[in-house]
Amino acid sequence: MGEAKRRQETGGPSPRKRSRKSLVFTGLVIVAVAVVAALYYLTQPSLTGAGDLPDVSEDTPAFPAELDRYGISVGPEDADVVVREFADYQCPACASFAEATERLKEEYVEPGKVRFVFFDLPLPQHTHSTSAAMAARCAGDQDQYWAMHHRLFEEQSSWESVSDASERFAGYADDLDLNNRRFKRCMESELHSEAVEDSRQVAIQLQIASTPTVLVNNIPLNRPGWEQLSAVVERELNEQ
Repeated sequence: MGEAKRRQETGGPSPRKRSRKSLVFTGLVIVAVAVVAALYYLTQPSLTGAGDLPDVSEDTPAFPAELDRYGISVGPEDADVVVREFADYQCPACASFAEATERLKEEYVEPGKVRFVFFDLPLPQHTHSTSAAMAARCAGDQDQYWAMHHRLFEEQSSWESVSDASERFAGYADDLDLNNRRFKRCMESELHSEAVEDSRQVAIQLQIASTPTVLVNNIPLNRPGWEQLSAVVERELNEQ
């Protein structure tokens, strides 16, 4: 059964400012839903299908699509195939996989065949990963999320080892013709820190600890890269 057929109606995105009571409730919802998903979904072993492509058994539950609100998505909401990535902007393997996601967007998302959802999973050993995630979301406030997303991965080697990456990020904002004053104010106020943390908590509760972790519907890739990604996407599309 396709992703769209299993998807349930969800509420809108979390409001920018929330009360302490609302934050506690949101946290409890994330924990409750994600723990159930972790117990019944991610703990199930990946099988091997035709052509040695990863697969899962028919009784494997669908990914809890209500959690997509904590990521950033692009593509039709009713797509039968949804690709989800949990990644860290400072992770070298994630930077390598970014080329595959760019191609995915060009060949499958833009034609309306696939939806892509990116979840922030900043790892504690990476000094600038949280700031980078916030930079992408601050750029998103000016409709340039995916452009900044791409630039951060493309230029990873130039900012990952500096003591203060904020000026590099501001420079990328300039290159993208953003209102730099607004961008810097967003970064300095840590406007999107809560959203990044919500995304990270989804990964933690789903027991996802490595980056990049990539799922095609409910199928985890065991060798994330264009060859396997496109093959599994094609198989899932053909089965709809």
